[in-house]
Amino acid sequence: MYLLPLLLSALASLSAAQYFTHRPKPHQPAFEHDPQYRELQRVYEWKNIQYGFPSERDREEVLRNGRYNPDSPIPIDIDVYYPPQGGAARHFITTPRFGQGVPYSLGYVTQVQRENGSEIQAYPSYDWHKSHGGDCNGLTSVYRVHIDACGQMWILDSGEIEFVQHCAPQVVVIDLASNQLIHRYRLPEDTFKAKVSRFVTILADIQDPPPLGVCKEAFVYMADPTSKAIVVYDVKANKSWRVENKFTYPDARFGTHTVAGESFELLDGALALAVTPNGLGLRRHLIFHALSNELELAIPLDVLQNSTRWQRGISSSLEEFVALGRRGVQCAAHAVSRSGFWFCGFLEPIGIFGWNIQTPYTKANLKLLALNPKTLQFVSGMKIVTRPSDGREELWLLSNRLQRVFGGTIDYKEINYRVQRCDVDDMLQGRGCVGS
Repeated sequence: MYLLPLLLSALASLSAAQYFTHRPKPHQPAFEHDPQYRELQRVYEWKNIQYGFPSERDREEVLRNGRYNPDSPIPIDIDVYYPPQGGAARHFITTPRFGQGVPYSLGYVTQVQRENGSEIQAYPSYDWHKSHGGDCNGLTSVYRVHIDACGQMWILDSGEIEFVQHCAPQVVVIDLASNQLIHRYRLPEDTFKAKVSRFVTILADIQDPPPLGVCKEAFVYMADPTSKAIVVYDVKANKSWRVENKFTYPDARFGTHTVAGESFELLDGALALAVTPNGLGLRRHLIFHALSNELELAIPLDVLQNSTRWQRGISSSLEEFVALGRRGVQCAAHAVSRSGFWFCGFLEPIGIFGWNIQTPYTKANLKLLALNPKTLQFVSGMKIVTRPSDGREELWLLSNRLQRVFGGTIDYKEINYRVQRCDVDDMLQGRGCVGS
């Protein structure tokens, strides 16, 4: 009876050791942060989301039938596309249909300035969204997207509005150069739970990246926090499978989320997804965490990508999961740079923290990089984007004061939603972000 705890402890130590197998000495300098540089560059700000429509008639129609309430949309995600041959960057925002009053859930920011912020137009077009779940060849509700190195946008459509499953959840891929549909995959019924599932995060792990590849082979990871699972989609094999166990679940002790003195209750499972970059000498893992949990976790990609390892339900491959560490507080979206730095927006203190994934996940190694209790309230969208002009990485994030939305205290006379950015190297070295 005394052997079991010892065995479990040994297995945990072995798993952690595997995560750091062949770890080279870090080539990156230690964090050097000057407290005077704790401001990110503000790119867009809104009091409420300002939608554009193909015509005034379209606007009037959705206002009349209740499908547009200017105070209903809540932006969740941001992603940025730089045309490889130059030209203006395109900034994409998601506003999922938590309920009624949201005319479309994926759009791009325009140069048109309205009273409460920059106008957003539907993407790929208004026709993709206007059926509100009536046409399953369109888009029903998009929470997050992922733009890959080939300029393809991977869109995760939950297919539901207020947990009414109008359409099967689907992955839709759009070529951003032509704005044309190039791939669609509808999730089979055994990978989600109707009236429970809500797919909110997508990450396309490209197996044939440029310059030699064309981004046609990928494993796509999708987070379903309301039914506490991660779904894996093998694009080449055209099949998917569900990963659900105690590691994808929330922790009830972290079900109360407090931001800037206001609290809301939410028991969400796996939410944030990122992968170990190539070239670091590490066994590659999916790094993830539940929104309502303090644990940061990892699972080897070679295990995750093997569908035969997940046929025993909640007991499948438990020994392969690695508990990297605890942070003592929740954070939502996260991202990992190509040099192996992890970023996440903490709920308390309200700021962006960084961690070198080649070091243990401890409080001592979690470094505060940006602090602003006003502009960084609940960072729900975070991306690292490579700038083609010089190859440098940028950190982009979207904050939305979600605690005020849930608490009913949001004031639309104030700035509520923000898109901010910073060069990754500048943030890590404390050189400041404004104008970078």
